[in-house]
Amino acid sequence: MDILLIQPPVRDFYLTAKRTVPYGLISIAASLIKNGFSVQVFDALATSKNRPEKLPPEFFYLNPFYGKADISPFCLFHQYRYFGYGFEHIEKVIKGTKVAVVGISSLFSAYSEDALAVAGVAKKVLPECTVVLGGHHPTILYEKVMNCKDVDFVIRGEGEEAFPALVWGLKEKADLKKIPGIVFRNSDGTYFVNAPAVVKNPAQFNIPAMDLIKWSFYRRKKKGAMVVVSSRGCPMKCTYCCVAGSTIPYRRRSVESVLEEIDIAVKKHHVGFIDFEDENISMDQKWFQQILEAIIEKYAPQSLELRAMNGLYPPSLDRHTIKLMKAAGFKALNLSVGTTSVEQLKKFNRPGMIKSLERVLSEAEKHKLETVCYLIAGAPGQKAEDSLRDLIYLAQKPGLIGLSIFYPSPGSVDYNFMEKNGLLPQHFSLMRSSAIPVDDTTSRIEAVTLLRLSRIINFMKMLVKKGEKIPEPFDCEDQNINHISDRTMLGRQLLAWFLSDGFIRGVTSHGEIYEHHISTALTGRFIEKIRNKKIQ
Repeated sequence: MDILLIQPPVRDFYLTAKRTVPYGLISIAASLIKNGFSVQVFDALATSKNRPEKLPPEFFYLNPFYGKADISPFCLFHQYRYFGYGFEHIEKVIKGTKVAVVGISSLFSAYSEDALAVAGVAKKVLPECTVVLGGHHPTILYEKVMNCKDVDFVIRGEGEEAFPALVWGLKEKADLKKIPGIVFRNSDGTYFVNAPAVVKNPAQFNIPAMDLIKWSFYRRKKKGAMVVVSSRGCPMKCTYCCVAGSTIPYRRRSVESVLEEIDIAVKKHHVGFIDFEDENISMDQKWFQQILEAIIEKYAPQSLELRAMNGLYPPSLDRHTIKLMKAAGFKALNLSVGTTSVEQLKKFNRPGMIKSLERVLSEAEKHKLETVCYLIAGAPGQKAEDSLRDLIYLAQKPGLIGLSIFYPSPGSVDYNFMEKNGLLPQHFSLMRSSAIPVDDTTSRIEAVTLLRLSRIINFMKMLVKKGEKIPEPFDCEDQNINHISDRTMLGRQLLAWFLSDGFIRGVTSHGEIYEHHISTALTGRFIEKIRNKKIQ
């Protein structure tokens, strides 16, 4: 019984390719292979192909914010795009395999429509095949997925045990109701639903089937780029996070199994970049230190570049851990801050961390590690003024600012609150940060202004790092741009104008200058607060 696992294409304003390695699919593939099945993986994102697309109707409220191209350092998004292989190619691939089972990954609700479209293509070209969807979206919103006639089964939760059990059950015509995480249609049209599947013993996690990755695409600096997940779940209970509200417990793999996986990636596939996609890899400090020490001992200094792009919790990083991270190959620390507002931290169910954050920033600077502090703005009940204070505070600290606009994640406490209070966006496609989906105590125009202010602060930080002075305010009179080919000089001129009048301007590739749609009340308060502050 041959099986095809598919990572669908996506539509968005941008895509971070090094984070799209189909780790979940190749983990399930390893379990299927172990159970004697023949498996193929088709990664529809493993291509540089992308094309501009018309903005969907539900996104039209974004036109005032993103409607015009901008080549300045303060640009945000502009062109909505389709990333991945086209559906004609996907149809040919599926038809050519003639498999019995097609498994489709549907991780994010914002991209769920394309996952269902792939299911439709599979049923069109292979009408007798069994279509299975898994991932976060069908785990939480299984009824919405099963309402699509092209989907035969949903697997909720972790698929390593459930997927092979389903395939065996189909082959042997066994009772499927015993399969953990399974959802299917009863004869009367109702749904049979099992609780999400959980692999309780982390020793049962197989090394992913890395041979099924398209290594020619996943590369960084002429070496392979790989994702590793060394722990699953998270012990924290942040209200905006779907993991905190899930039934998936926090489990850590053995240090030996993590190193075995890294060793295969390095020796067999010439991997030089590894992103740990754990929800919170440093939470168990001793265990994390053991992984770092093993990497240092096994590999030549700085032979690997390591990142933890999902974010690191500052209180979990002490001086020794940061030193080990530097020695193991970390060049930057992605710090999960959320906010510095005590009131908002309580709403997020996160403890205060200012002292630990300042300690981590200081230690990182000593070890010449770059830092990015990630903030959340625009959550229900969150005030724009608090987010502005976050920006002013971090402007005076080393490292860059990564501001993310809040979006509701199905299964989280905040999602449930928004659903109960009628605050959810109308379409799943809007459940993404770039769509600025919430218009509440922080208005959309305030949210997009905060985003642009974070870009302005990062530009100021870049000037300071290069030893340059922040330009003095300068009145924008004739609006002539003299340095359109030099982005830094262009940014300096726009910054001088902004500090004078509070208007954030964009520049087209033809040199046309225009004013972005922003909250001038918010930029006015920013200029007043940032004046005489020392930018780091």
